[in-house]
Amino acid sequence: MDPWGDGEEIARRAAARVADIAAASSAQLDQVARLLQAELAESISELRGDQLMLDLLYASVESNVKTFFHITRYGVPVDTVEAPWAAVEYARRLAQREISSNALLRAYRLGHRRALEWVTGELAGVEPDGRISFAALQMLQDAAFAYIDRVSEQVVAEYETERERWLANRNTIRTATLSALLAGEEVHVAAAERVLGYRLRQEHLGLVLWADERMTSTDPLESLGQLTSSVAQEVGADSSPLFVPQDRSLGWGWIPLRAGTPVGLDRLARILGEAGSEVKAAVGAVGTGIAGFRATHRQALRAHQVAVIGAERAQQITSFTAPGVRAAAALAGDLALARDLVTSMLGGLAQDDEGVARLRETLTVFLQQNQSFVATAAKVHLHKNTVKYRVDKAVRLRGRPIEEDRLDLELALAACRWLGPAVLTRSP
Repeated sequence: MDPWGDGEEIARRAAARVADIAAASSAQLDQVARLLQAELAESISELRGDQLMLDLLYASVESNVKTFFHITRYGVPVDTVEAPWAAVEYARRLAQREISSNALLRAYRLGHRRALEWVTGELAGVEPDGRISFAALQMLQDAAFAYIDRVSEQVVAEYETERERWLANRNTIRTATLSALLAGEEVHVAAAERVLGYRLRQEHLGLVLWADERMTSTDPLESLGQLTSSVAQEVGADSSPLFVPQDRSLGWGWIPLRAGTPVGLDRLARILGEAGSEVKAAVGAVGTGIAGFRATHRQALRAHQVAVIGAERAQQITSFTAPGVRAAAALAGDLALARDLVTSMLGGLAQDDEGVARLRETLTVFLQQNQSFVATAAKVHLHKNTVKYRVDKAVRLRGRPIEEDRLDLELALAACRWLGPAVLTRSP
């Protein structure tokens, strides 16, 4: 005798509840995916500050959640399911960046747990009968385990295949030599130059180049390599530049320079503009010799981090030597600290609002021009009275005079300028 009553009836009603939950998830898919992505991004340290990988993570989470609830709703056999394209692409990119597959599997484990917590909460709100709720949850657990088991096996297989292909296509000796150079290890300079095909005993300009995912080119890396050559030609380099791919849409570059060659950012911006808005670059300061080779690269990497965090507000070219970028790069290493600095130093001037942004920009120039209304007006092409109005309003929003904590104030303004929404306060 069934102690629960009619077992078949409970199973039928539980299955109906599962279908209801799966249907309800469709309306809340974006919210569920965003919550999962936020937690996963925070827990997987290798992805912090890498907007491209975070976007791919979101696409993977969204497609997996959508697929799981779809097959649950319509009773699609799990053994017929193929991993979503976005999930496969995310796995491939992790392999290309040599991020451990542990980060891939961790995302599935955490996603599994959070998704079940969500459906448990949904069941509690719609099913008063504990027997039916328990049976429905058991069905969802079984389905979730089967889905994760199948899909994670597929994406790990794609990860391993891509990793082998990627490593096979890279020049192992060249990569090892470059890694040793950048790590500061002792190297035979002449031998390293032969392996890299690049002279180290000269001046260098370090670049990080990357392409937007919407780029129409079938081979973004080829375009980035050509762009590196165009930059070298523009600055009059007398030897070939060095370009080293890092994944399918990002690469490191070094431009050889004649001693004392000026590098105007306007010239570089023009070259990038011709390449299209999908391409962006971060640039270090000119360095000399092996030490300069390393230093300009480190600076370009820091400028790249600033540009990635700044997202849509980033310019097409971000130079480490531009006013405020060094400070922003230092603050980018600890965004929580940067947000605290911005909030405490700027008060109402920290709002993520276009009008307030104009006030911050004017105040920044005003401070750079030794608090001269006339000099600021000439710099920003505004009337002196307009500058005074903006500065006065900025001070009122801040809530205290600009003389207080002047250094921290300028650091906070630099953080706002370059890191954007990551450190700003959302307008109510």
